[in-house]
Amino acid sequence: MELLNKIFSISESSFSALANEIFQFQYANNIVYAQWVDLTGNKNAASIEKIPFLPISFFKSKTITTTSFQPEAVFESSGTTGTINSRHWVKSIAIYEESFLKAFEQFYGSPKNWCIIGLLPAYLERPNSSLVTMVDALIKLSNHPQSGFYLYNYAQLAATLKALEAAEQPVLLIGVTFALLDFAEQYPQPLKHTVIMETGGMKGRRKEITREALHQTLMAAFNLPAIHAEYGMTELLSQAYSKGRGRFYCPPWMRVLVRDEDDPLQIKASGEGILNIIDLANLYSCSFIATEDVGKVYDDGSFEVLGRLDNSDIRGCSLLVT
Repeated sequence: MELLNKIFSISESSFSALANEIFQFQYANNIVYAQWVDLTGNKNAASIEKIPFLPISFFKSKTITTTSFQPEAVFESSGTTGTINSRHWVKSIAIYEESFLKAFEQFYGSPKNWCIIGLLPAYLERPNSSLVTMVDALIKLSNHPQSGFYLYNYAQLAATLKALEAAEQPVLLIGVTFALLDFAEQYPQPLKHTVIMETGGMKGRRKEITREALHQTLMAAFNLPAIHAEYGMTELLSQAYSKGRGRFYCPPWMRVLVRDEDDPLQIKASGEGILNIIDLANLYSCSFIATEDVGKVYDDGSFEVLGRLDNSDIRGCSLLVT
């Protein structure tokens, strides 16, 4: 489709025009989103700040699809006991693969340059995890014999990292928060050729801590100058990345805005408030999502996540609260 071809070749100057084109396409072909747009009374957005953003909670109770299709996958949030999980109906896994691979290559180069290790124990038990789907594909693309997933065998992981360090092999260790903290406590070791990337996620295993405290703990345990992070969620098909200090940068087809907590229709390109995400790769669900993450967006489009709204569900893959 013509719109799809435009998304991954987008330029900064064409973002607003394409976002508006996708807005019109989704308004015309997404029943739930169209009803929301009609409620807001803004069918003709003059700028991306005026486009109505769908509350992320709708993914818990509605089927959010643009056009009618049989999904190739249904991603489901991990959540915690007693919460209602979000579901993202994915028309084409190929779109998701193109999105996460192009973004990964933008920030980290080819997966073939890395040994990629996934420390995602709880998520490996969930076949509908978008995070596991992404990391599994990156592991296979890396084509390194020691790339792979680890459950709770931290001793084996520590030995593997030691051997890879001795070989001066670049390693990307992608892990959920609680597992990284457990591993850091049990097997601290200096790492010179390894990048640690946290994806959030305490899942009730530990007391929630700030991202800054998490990163300080991991940097001390592994003698690293910085901890990287990934910002993604079930309802998105794109990810933003941070290479340190919790400041995230988006791929060209993704943008983060900020809305006022007291007036959710008051949306700005930068400042502090609640984060709204434009993910143009979400062509067949909804590209305009009002999250429950509190944060700060900078003038250059980068952003920080400062916490979550009160009374919002704690999600298994959520980022840390302050």
